[in-house]
Amino acid sequence: MFSAVSLLTTVLFALSTASSPVEIRSPLITLPFARSLNTRDGTLNLLQHDQARATALRGRGIATAAGELDRRQGSILVTNEVAHYIAAVGIGSPATTYNLIVDTGSSNTWVGAGIPYEVTSTSVDTGEPVSATYGNYSFSGKEYTDTVTLGCLTITQQSIGVASQSAGFSGVDGILGIGPEDLTVGTLTNEPSTGIPTVTQNLYTQGTIPAEIVGISFEPTTTTSFTNGELTFGGVDSSKYTGTLNYTPLTTTSPASRYWGINESIAYGGTTILSTTAGIVDTGTTLILIASDAFDQYRSLTGAVSDSATGMLRITTLQYIALQNLNFNINGVTYTLTPNGQIWPRALNTYIGGSSSCVYLVVNDIGVGSNSGSGLYFVNGQAFLERFYSVFDTTNARVGFATTPYTDAITN
Repeated sequence: MFSAVSLLTTVLFALSTASSPVEIRSPLITLPFARSLNTRDGTLNLLQHDQARATALRGRGIATAAGELDRRQGSILVTNEVAHYIAAVGIGSPATTYNLIVDTGSSNTWVGAGIPYEVTSTSVDTGEPVSATYGNYSFSGKEYTDTVTLGCLTITQQSIGVASQSAGFSGVDGILGIGPEDLTVGTLTNEPSTGIPTVTQNLYTQGTIPAEIVGISFEPTTTTSFTNGELTFGGVDSSKYTGTLNYTPLTTTSPASRYWGINESIAYGGTTILSTTAGIVDTGTTLILIASDAFDQYRSLTGAVSDSATGMLRITTLQYIALQNLNFNINGVTYTLTPNGQIWPRALNTYIGGSSSCVYLVVNDIGVGSNSGSGLYFVNGQAFLERFYSVFDTTNARVGFATTPYTDAITN
């Protein structure tokens, strides 16, 4: 189960109709939004969760590219969610509030894992069975359309899944999917080739926002209860980043191209550990995962050892002092993850089964024996996103990044 935490997020919309990302300054519309750590069930196994998710995302991407719309993704162990960003979303009229995981790695919006779905005057049962499996969690049920409220943003006739069964969830009610729209293809049992309009897509087609764009701002946090983020639909909030917002086109390399996939290279100090290749940006992953050969180089260069209790890399205090920057080169722009950005918050060490006196790194192996990567070599998860403002731009098929006041923070 998730411990309740409060993370205030702002959902803003623009007065301009420009096709490029809009800098949004007013009006401000607030939406409760929480980073949750599943601390009630004991030790968090971050690495197991993230590697299982990466395996599932790669498997679904490969299957979809091959025209095999398989929703089950094999027999991967189902585990509870461990660390996610949670938004309070209203559904129905009058609205029932559901706490939903904000997920860029999936696109179905669904409820019913916790609070039961409440049928109201705006609820329409489509009669369509729906199901999805993401490797470490799943749901099945029926598809409805209903009114969805995000703060003061209202979407009418939004498709939502209503779970009759779900696995891998506790303390949350479902998912708010803000991934690429094609990810919904294959989830309707009787119409596997039919896609489901996403929340962002419907906000745009109903004229509520000027473009299919989502901006995300987080900051590092060292507690399980801290307000640290903002979600923006329809444009970007220039007050949340510093310097220039730079963009990179979505990758064409499969299976990363099925998600918010980009091309990047990674260097530790002056040593390239991952040449330019394809991977994804994902709010549903806590760590930064890289291909096995790149991970081996990173471990060797840092002098880290694998920690049996946490599964993460561990370094000494002296090794932390000597840690070099980890540089992500994305479309010719370098985004530097400082030594402090490469470590798990030490105040939260005990939640992952670690020692309060140790230093653990947030970079790890993507798993599945991926020296070649199979078209998905890396996952830039929350550890990366908490240091850089990010923009997911469907309208222009690109992802953007910028530094923030927290890029060089030393809070961890």
